[in-house]
Amino acid sequence: MLHDEYRTIDFFTEDALPVPRVTPAEAERIAAEHLGLTARAQALGSQQDANFLLRAEDGTALAILKITNPAFSALEIDAQDTAAGLIASAHPELRIATVLRHPDGSPRRTTVDTESGPAIARLLRYLPGGTLSGPRHLSPATVAAMGTIAGKVSTALRDFRHPGLERVLQWDLQHAERVVAKLAGHIDEPDRRTAIHAATADAWARVQRLADVLPSQPVHLDLTDDNLIRCPDGRPPMPDGIIDLGDLTTSWAVGELAVSLSSMLHHDGIEPHHVLPAVRAFHTVRPLSQEEAEALWPLVVLRAAVLVASGRHQAAVDEDNAYAKAALDREWHIFEQATHLPLPVMIHLVKDATGPTDATARTARAEAPVHSLLRDLAAADITILDLSTGADSMDHGAWLEAGIEDRLAATALADGAVAVATRYAHARLTQAPALSAVSAATVPTGIDLWLGRDAVVQAPAAGKILASVPGHVEITCGPQVLTLSFPRTVHPMVSTGATVQAGKDVAHLSSGTSFHMALRDADGPAVPPLVRPEYAAGWLALSADPAPLLGLPATGRTQHRDLLDRRDAVFATVQEHYYANPPRIERGWRHHLLSTDGRAYLDIVNNVTPLGHVHPHVEQAVSRQLRRLNTNSRFHYASVVEFTERLAALLPDPLDTVFLVNSGSEAVDLGLRLAIGASGRHDVVALREAYHGWTYASDAVSTSLQDNPNALATRPNWVHTVDSPNSYRGRHRGADAVRYGPEAVAVIDELAAAGHPAGAFIGETFYGNAGGVALPDGYLADVYAAVRRHGGLAVADEVQVGYGRLGHWFWGFEQQQVVPDIVCVAKAMGNGHPLGAVITSKSVADRYRDQGYFFSSTGGSPVSSVVGLTVLDALRDEDLQGNAVRVGGHLKRRMKALADRYGIIGAVHGSGLYLGLELVRDRVSLEPAAEETAELCDRMLDLGVIVQPTGDHLNILKIKPPLCIDTTAADFFVDTLDQALAQLGHSH
Repeated sequence: MLHDEYRTIDFFTEDALPVPRVTPAEAERIAAEHLGLTARAQALGSQQDANFLLRAEDGTALAILKITNPAFSALEIDAQDTAAGLIASAHPELRIATVLRHPDGSPRRTTVDTESGPAIARLLRYLPGGTLSGPRHLSPATVAAMGTIAGKVSTALRDFRHPGLERVLQWDLQHAERVVAKLAGHIDEPDRRTAIHAATADAWARVQRLADVLPSQPVHLDLTDDNLIRCPDGRPPMPDGIIDLGDLTTSWAVGELAVSLSSMLHHDGIEPHHVLPAVRAFHTVRPLSQEEAEALWPLVVLRAAVLVASGRHQAAVDEDNAYAKAALDREWHIFEQATHLPLPVMIHLVKDATGPTDATARTARAEAPVHSLLRDLAAADITILDLSTGADSMDHGAWLEAGIEDRLAATALADGAVAVATRYAHARLTQAPALSAVSAATVPTGIDLWLGRDAVVQAPAAGKILASVPGHVEITCGPQVLTLSFPRTVHPMVSTGATVQAGKDVAHLSSGTSFHMALRDADGPAVPPLVRPEYAAGWLALSADPAPLLGLPATGRTQHRDLLDRRDAVFATVQEHYYANPPRIERGWRHHLLSTDGRAYLDIVNNVTPLGHVHPHVEQAVSRQLRRLNTNSRFHYASVVEFTERLAALLPDPLDTVFLVNSGSEAVDLGLRLAIGASGRHDVVALREAYHGWTYASDAVSTSLQDNPNALATRPNWVHTVDSPNSYRGRHRGADAVRYGPEAVAVIDELAAAGHPAGAFIGETFYGNAGGVALPDGYLADVYAAVRRHGGLAVADEVQVGYGRLGHWFWGFEQQQVVPDIVCVAKAMGNGHPLGAVITSKSVADRYRDQGYFFSSTGGSPVSSVVGLTVLDALRDEDLQGNAVRVGGHLKRRMKALADRYGIIGAVHGSGLYLGLELVRDRVSLEPAAEETAELCDRMLDLGVIVQPTGDHLNILKIKPPLCIDTTAADFFVDTLDQALAQLGHSH
């Protein structure tokens, strides 16, 4: 093939484009003799070019040698190099594989002979970091970053002009139909070949209807995971580099995004809805027109079809191309994902992502009927059955009961309803399984009805019967199709193909019959009765609320995307929320949290509710007490006495006197005041890396850098800190951790010698903020003895770890075989009700009078006291401390087994159901894997588990679920953790 520097490629005139056959030795010779660079060459994969990484003798990467396919001319190469420089200038924050240049500014490129003919060889800038290639799951942030880069490239190239852009490429989606027609014969499997042709025809027809109004411009057209380079130090993988402008051409601008989206679809755990962050990000940088939004997913499908056909063709004509052959399964998976849902669904989903936030604007409306669907049945006769997360009927776990919808309807009918109907588009909690790594189809696209008397179904308007078989009728209703699904015993009174007038009898239904009705677009695909919430916006745009056919108002679909904005507007943002895009949680039950989308999440983080969410005994006790009395503890009533007696009885002598407050922060604050007042000494010794609360005193002794980055620098001068006794990552590790105790004692002794004896030592009795690390044996015995020797008191913070959570011990101090002078407790005491306590000796409590009097308006109120008693009863009666031993032990064993397969797991800390999974980048250096932990938490949320990081480095999964969690749920957590770790590429 003669090399013509002024021509440009026309794919349809080429028989094939095999990779130039160049060995590494030949590449080294080309680099040295033609480009002035002596280096070792390492072959890199490519579809149509020959690429080599050039390294110095010491292994340092120097450049990329790219030997372009002989089919491409110098004119095209110049366009690519010029465009690369343009992007680099427009966006210096991006790294671009620009051509290396001589001192005079000329590019370091030349023409060399290959077996396939003369080819252009040039040196390109090497970008360290690696590509996003491979199966690793892409986080939402990574997906969004890919969309942002595509948008930036699109804007940078918008006004670029060059004669080398006038090319006819197989990757240009303007030619997708021709490419598939030419190459699909290489797909050997008949069923796959047929699927490719069918999908191409449908997608092409949709694009052609829009083609005349789609903007064209220069496009990179290959901003895929193979060509986006990761930031070298970025975790999780975040792209900031771009390579390979070999597909640069002029085409539809929206194709830039379509190509990028398609490359995401083969990654582990990625579904079509997962790419929407990239769509939104691109749209933010380079807004999409309505026509472009409508064309986007058909172009994704066309790209997928071209990939499959081209991949099979390349593997056939270039048998030695391992790169092309390795991609075949990946390319087919991309096609499967691209066509997983009907095109109209994805089109509307994309339009929803780029358009109005109110999805109801996209939902069609039923035309006003001439007659009500059910003759002689008025809207007032119909009772609406609420099956949403917020429905009272879902209380006490009713959503988990089989057949609950039919039972609730039967109850309503028995109470006098003539008919019962569900709501269109409102997610049904009744369809949510308790433990599932994939969201369930919970959003209804129609209405279910139950009849309490005989009824006649009549045509609501003139229409044509499209289908009529026992149990099923489809009838046109204006631009829509009304589908009626009855029991198979119901025989319609109309025939397929017949035209009926409004009011014509369609079916006679007897009392007790239930049926389903739905409206969909006449020219749209079949719509399932229930759809997953992630895709609801797409499906609902193809349907309409059939309620008006019953005389009821249309409900539409209510979205609450502005709720976070409203929260930020009035709720101080320092009061943070979990997750960047949190689910809206409006219900809990035992160890489950339930969103308004009808998704059940396993709650692994909520130690505020040890009995489980919405414990019926607590609910009943509160309700009963609120019907009688709720006031403050200065009044005389029994419950405060009974509760404080029960609480004091759980502690060893001499801890026999109780103060009741509302929170852990208040409890610690009061505990410190008691210690200072009783000892007469104002200095306090506290552990570093600890958190105790937000009040002045409790914050003063909180030294966690995560909770306050300036914690150590901003401590008042009366707070003195000692080393965190962390036996895993502290200064003294393993067996050497016994040194922490004597060192802390030395600090306490030095304070006393300096005239500042400590009035108190405060610390968690089991190191909760570090992820549940047990204190070294004998640590508290040494420290308590030292502080008492100088007249101070020992304050135990049991807020997180007390109340049976540790399993083997009810109180954390029991593990250390000590008795503190003051115990502070909260969280678990009220099972979500604000309740805290300080327990000490009568002598210490009496000294508080030296500081004045103590009073808490709601601490120890009748309601709080009854809640406290009920929690203690349930802990005992349901053996939840024993459950912590059994399930916690099982959970810890299973997580330790994962460490054999995932090097990122450094340690499994804790006891009972206060556990911590510490993630590290290296098991020797213990470098914290903070960003990886955050990414893991996000992935776990997507898989149905709520878990959060803790520790000063935020690299520990805090595992402290309700104590009622069972082995089935524990296994689901570990299995999901296993899945997420594998998807995120953390396997050995």
